Amino acid sequence: MSDSRISGLVRMWIDGWTVSRGSSDPIDEPWGWTIDVGQSRHVARHVLPEPSEGDVRKIVAATSAPGTWLKLFAEDETVLPWVGPGWQLDRPGFLMTCPLVPERPEVPDGYTLTRWTRGGVSRVLVRTHAGHFAARGQIARAGAHVVVDQVETAAEQRRKGLGGLVMRTLQNTAYEAGARTGLLVGTPEGRALYSSLGWTVHAPMASLWYEPSDAAR
Repeated sequence: MSDSRISGLVRMWIDGWTVSRGSSDPIDEPWGWTIDVGQSRHVARHVLPEPSEGDVRKIVAATSAPGTWLKLFAEDETVLPWVGPGWQLDRPGFLMTCPLVPERPEVPDGYTLTRWTRGGVSRVLVRTHAGHFAARGQIARAGAHVVVDQVETAAEQRRKGLGGLVMRTLQNTAYEAGARTGLLVGTPEGRALYSSLGWTVHAPMASLWYEPSDAAR
């Protein structure tokens, strides 16, 4: 896929992600976007859809605040040599899309599903009949597409189809609201689930954050 197409998909992703997380609007930069997230361990993030060594090194040189993140749409091994001490490598991500279609997932015996929408974000919660947390996820609408975010299944509830239930419910919610394309950045663990549901990988994403040692601060 062309670099311009990847840049367009990344912009679509962050437009939905900022709604999902309640962060600031993206600030345009020559190399991509900066987003203020406002959490103690995630103060801000720089998103580079086409990262170059020169741009990354300039950002790194100008960074002194712990909790600054880099989201670089490239392989880990490509970008890791461009950062120095204090930068920590998170799990890789994968930019994925899916055409949305009507879904009618059934809730397995022993579980209940609740869904609600507020502030442009639709959430799905799956619990056991005893009320214990089992799985969750959410979507945020941005134009004609939605961004899937924060999909999670409790460790003891995995391999029971609950991740698929959450995803298909979210996808159907988005379709009923008029969206026709879904986007997400998935983890290595989530990639297999999403692929089985018709999602396609378009680009890898390296994720790093700045957390220098006490001696280096």
